[in-house]
Amino acid sequence: MVSGNLFHCRRNSWPAEEYVGRTALQLLDFDGGSPPEQAWRRRLNSHANLLKEFSVTFMEAMRMMSLGLRLWSYVREEASHGRKAPIDPFTKEKCKPSASQGVPLGGMGSGSISRGFRGEFKNWHIIPGLCETSPVMENQFSIFVSRDGGNKKYSSVLSPGHHEGLKKCNDSGISSWDWNLSGQHSTYHALFPRAWTVYDGEPDPDLKISCRQISPFIPHDYKDSSLPTSVFVYTLVNTGKDRAKVSLLMTWANSIGGFSHHSGGHFNEPFITAKDNPPVTFAIAACETQNVNVTVLPVFGLSGEGHDSAKQMWDRMKQNGHFDRENFEAGTSMPSSSGETLCAAVSASTWVEPHGRCTVVFGLAWSSPKIKFQKGCTYNRRYTEFYGTSERSAVNLVHDALTKYRIWEEEIEKWQNPILKNEKLPEWYKFTLFNELYFLVAGGTVWTDGQPPVIDEKPSPGSNQQKSSKRGTRDTKQESVKDNHVKLTAEQVTNGGDLANGEEQSVSKYAAVHGPQMAKATNGLGSQEPIPYLLSKNGPENVGKFLYLEGVEYIMWCTYDVHFYASFALLDLFPKIELSIQRDFANAVLYEDRRRMKFLADGTSGIRKVKGAVPHDLGTHDPWHEMNAYNIHDTSKWKDLNPKFVYRDFAATGDMSFGRDVWPAVCAAMDYMNQFDRDGDGLIENDGFPDQTYDAWTVHGISAYCGGLWLAALQAAATMAHRLGDRPFAEKYKLKFIQAKAVYEAKLWNGSYFNYDSGTSSNSRSIQADQLAGQWYAASSGLPPLFDENKIRSALQKIFEFNVMKVKGGRLGAVNGMTPNGKVDETCMQSREIWTGVTYGVAANMLLHGMEHQGFTTAEGIFIAGWSEEGYGYWFQTPEGWTIDGHYRSLIYMRPLAIWAMQWARSPPKAILDAPKVNLMDRIHLSPQMIRAMNEINVRKIAPDNRCFPSSAFRCEC
Repeated sequence: MVSGNLFHCRRNSWPAEEYVGRTALQLLDFDGGSPPEQAWRRRLNSHANLLKEFSVTFMEAMRMMSLGLRLWSYVREEASHGRKAPIDPFTKEKCKPSASQGVPLGGMGSGSISRGFRGEFKNWHIIPGLCETSPVMENQFSIFVSRDGGNKKYSSVLSPGHHEGLKKCNDSGISSWDWNLSGQHSTYHALFPRAWTVYDGEPDPDLKISCRQISPFIPHDYKDSSLPTSVFVYTLVNTGKDRAKVSLLMTWANSIGGFSHHSGGHFNEPFITAKDNPPVTFAIAACETQNVNVTVLPVFGLSGEGHDSAKQMWDRMKQNGHFDRENFEAGTSMPSSSGETLCAAVSASTWVEPHGRCTVVFGLAWSSPKIKFQKGCTYNRRYTEFYGTSERSAVNLVHDALTKYRIWEEEIEKWQNPILKNEKLPEWYKFTLFNELYFLVAGGTVWTDGQPPVIDEKPSPGSNQQKSSKRGTRDTKQESVKDNHVKLTAEQVTNGGDLANGEEQSVSKYAAVHGPQMAKATNGLGSQEPIPYLLSKNGPENVGKFLYLEGVEYIMWCTYDVHFYASFALLDLFPKIELSIQRDFANAVLYEDRRRMKFLADGTSGIRKVKGAVPHDLGTHDPWHEMNAYNIHDTSKWKDLNPKFVYRDFAATGDMSFGRDVWPAVCAAMDYMNQFDRDGDGLIENDGFPDQTYDAWTVHGISAYCGGLWLAALQAAATMAHRLGDRPFAEKYKLKFIQAKAVYEAKLWNGSYFNYDSGTSSNSRSIQADQLAGQWYAASSGLPPLFDENKIRSALQKIFEFNVMKVKGGRLGAVNGMTPNGKVDETCMQSREIWTGVTYGVAANMLLHGMEHQGFTTAEGIFIAGWSEEGYGYWFQTPEGWTIDGHYRSLIYMRPLAIWAMQWARSPPKAILDAPKVNLMDRIHLSPQMIRAMNEINVRKIAPDNRCFPSSAFRCEC
């Protein structure tokens, strides 16, 4: 835990030599086996402490009692339909969260599996919106070493043995395996999307082992970054005096987490046939070379009834170091019974000479080609554009992974090295910057091929599905997730690739196919017409549609108020995906869904989606069609969503086609907000409830946060209009900006910072960490500053001195609210929390204004509390926030991706750097007629005008 004197003991580096002996590092510096100089590191015997969740105070609980009762009722109602509510604080995971996470596997949007730093495969996120957190302990790598003619033998699972439920008497299951690894001399080194596990003399004192985990996360590569596959490269170094026979074993259970492997009906066969419902296919493989012999065991179980038990399989490996080659010809096995777990194994054996080295490569792929949403449609995943929808695609995926992983590594290093080798950057920042990207894989991401929903040619018996060329399929029949079939295949496929020694090789593959896992539910639309599928234009290249969750505990896709922070990562690394998301929201702005929904905060009801309003999210159980799954407040009245929508991505990419595509939505979004300017002074007012991303923190009148975002949006919209040739709009919003800026400063600036709001409540003068979000938005978009530089720096310095340094010496990040007398604002649970993504955003703002020391110190608090050994254990599961005593809220959350805003501040995109160094606002000349007309407008009447462009031709100016 964070200690009192930690602030005075900060280190600038975490060298590998402190975790691995120098000799071992030198010996493993072969074929990429040695871990990098900059990485997040842990010993495998590190204690994985249970994490502590936040709790509300008595007064907060009393204030939220009515909301809690309505939310509880809603959660029960959703459960009665077989659905999980987007926000459910009442249902707790059976597997309590612990400080055990590591780098996840695979690319983006094709289902993910996380792997803990001690080696366990966990957090199964194959089914959209559903995360099975418990590890599947049958999934392991193991090693068997024989020396001196068999007189010296070592065997162990390559994971520490202190796991619950393993040591049972007379057990024929996995507890009968040798769990001999203490982890004392084994270490984990993470630099997303790769990770290294080094076994320095464990279990054989004369054998150095490195396992390198590689996944295809490659910026600007929109093909390979969508692939659900990972590679594990084992580097073996024999430091002994005698020859060693080394056999590595990969075992895999027919499971996608939870209890899916107990559902029965699982069976093995040499080829896979399709089912009516989308299956999940797993393939495990190993490269066979002249020096490496690969064998498989098609099926084993925990009980051993009708096939080998886990104990019999283990004993055979200890005795022989391999399986029978005849197993490749194995036929179909008998289906498993309910409660029985079937597993598969691949073994790779080699001889390592004294002082010799060898490389053994395993691959894992999974294929879930179709995505089914519980109330909605079925879509094809992005990777099916390249591998098709056949169940055999897992075999092809793992084959290609084993032949292409070296190319992937070259591209990853080319991307990362300029940052890693920059001596001006703090060491913690270098690897944390990359490791926070874990969320783009593990955050429930879905990446489709961008086409309309898939049409099922064979609807399930009894269902009411109707074929439609526009809408596709909507599921209407309840189906148990236990109706599951698993098939296995074993085969050997020639591999045209080459390893380091250039040997001809073949790839042995073992695939497990899972049947339908997604529970279907009635859509609840009644007689209403289905919402038309929103096809977004993607310009010259269709990169598909992309979704990612707000968090694994807040199951809403692309939550926009949070995406505003997180999107810096996508915009920097995968800009075409970010523009695709923006196009989805642009379509949504112009759309209205008049279905009624109940808002739980006050019990009122309203329509689901108001025309002109940016939706809070793209939905949960029917994304793109049933938006605004969030139902705590009526987000059509929120004040931060629409301003966040304008301009930044257009400025960052310089894509004029994109700008023209979204301009009608920008106009509608801006005009929609005029209704919240109650007094006609150009500035919007908040409505006395939490009408922004801080949805438990009430705001009265003009607020620093929403008002600042509105100022930035006014300037951005006017500038965008000027560049696109819409002169009337540019003039209109430049004048509003001039009016609003004067009002904002007059009502909120107090001489050293901007007050929380213009009201008279006890916290109106609080120091909000996020008070300059609008200025951050403007500066990140290459726009002129909203205020004088001395005011900006004064406010940032105030935040640094109070919100950062007065909370445990800066070791936790920036607390959201701080009173002027230096006490944490206890107005509500959110005012007293430290939000990780907001802290990164504040740090980025400091960097943009030349406050480098303050910026990195502010962000370092998140690293110390969340990622360091002395911290709370939130690595690879960074939460939305924590309290000053380290209790978390909402693990695996989207907003911490905002650390990439810091990199954005250091290295802005080319389109912004190359833009003319002029203030485009100065080029917008207001005519006398416009000024008089604007003074006469009754702004209270404004509603979205839904117009597109003036009839005149475009006059684009960059």
